Amino acid sequence: MSERVLLRHRGIPDYHTIEVYERHGGYEATRKALRDFQPGELVEMVKSSGLRGRGGAGFPTGLKWSFLPKQTEKPVYLCVNADESEPGTFKDREIIEFDPHQLLEGIIITSYAIGCHKAFIYIRGEFFFGAKVLNRAIEEARAKGYLGKNVFGSGLDLDVVVHRGAGAYICGEETGLIESIEGKRAYPRVKPPFPATYGIFGSPTIVNNVETLACVPHIVSRGPAWFKSIGPEKGPGPKLYCVSGHVERPGIYELPMGTPLREILYTHCGGIPGGRKLKAVIPGGSSVPIFTANEIDVPMDFDSVAKAGSLLGSAGIIVMDDSTCMVRALEVISRFYHHESCGQCTPCREGTGWLHKVLRRLEAGTGREADLQLLVDISDNMMGNTVCVLADAAAMPVKSFVSKFRDEFVEHVRLGRCPFRPLGEARRAAAAGH
Repeated sequence: MSERVLLRHRGIPDYHTIEVYERHGGYEATRKALRDFQPGELVEMVKSSGLRGRGGAGFPTGLKWSFLPKQTEKPVYLCVNADESEPGTFKDREIIEFDPHQLLEGIIITSYAIGCHKAFIYIRGEFFFGAKVLNRAIEEARAKGYLGKNVFGSGLDLDVVVHRGAGAYICGEETGLIESIEGKRAYPRVKPPFPATYGIFGSPTIVNNVETLACVPHIVSRGPAWFKSIGPEKGPGPKLYCVSGHVERPGIYELPMGTPLREILYTHCGGIPGGRKLKAVIPGGSSVPIFTANEIDVPMDFDSVAKAGSLLGSAGIIVMDDSTCMVRALEVISRFYHHESCGQCTPCREGTGWLHKVLRRLEAGTGREADLQLLVDISDNMMGNTVCVLADAAAMPVKSFVSKFRDEFVEHVRLGRCPFRPLGEARRAAAAGH
């Protein structure tokens, strides 16, 4: 795939405006969808394209849509997950701020396909500028008759509302997000029932990620066969990879799903700066198991990364060179999950704090070698024992860091300090919670 699809707006001035967007073919896919297809046909089209959710779980999008009840007297809602709070991930923000009408097209087509008349865009609270851009785009679309009553003369009535969150990581979990929209504390729900049958206000609800919905207009305009021709058969399409950390050219890269991790790092991102060596890579945001430098020959698609022992997740690639202290890196990650635990489930509420406490003392040089097994035991008792997967998100990095960089953890204990920074600095930082 040499052409850009999802990031085709790059370099075009004012592409976020409806005039420029339409000048480059915008909303033609929406016209085609509402004119030429019945809702059920669009569901089957997306299902046959092989599109899988880009938010992290990788669940087949068309299949999720098909779970909606065929007959219901309740309204059907679409909820766009624009919370994007996974560390290392910044792809949805690019679409929201620079190409909002691409997202709106995906929302309109999806709403028509699932019988939705009200869609919510749940956007991360810190994305103040993105919320302004989206609201402006919605006003532009409504003024042209693309939203509101009788969209494109199709008989579809659709209202789109931007709902700003309050900066909580847990709102990225679909049922926590739903609870927040309803005005409640964002405690994730026990499933089943799933949102497709019992979502917002007890009504059938589809929750899709921003990047997922941005793919929908292209599937309609070019066909599912085109989409399936990009990348692996069981998870095809263009993919946005977020690369941060120790590379020459960090940023967002649109590449075919399944592009090898080594190619992303060394061909597209220019390799490791300063002549240093690669030490480790987190392939899918901070919540997934880490790869060592010897494990990067893996295609970056859902199934291949899972087979290699990690998760593609949100494709937030975090790169670490040989100057990185892995104990310190893990302590930072654990501090984040301790802070972001909603506290609903005891294993997560207590476990995340316990993990962080142990890692702080290891980094300060006051830990014991027995702490390594303690970290693993705590993680094992957290995983799979909570309502949502935040406990797993906190535990999986701990288990993989301790397993793959055990010698570095032991060295912290043996030396009584962090070998990567002076003893006093490490202890002061640990005491301050940094």
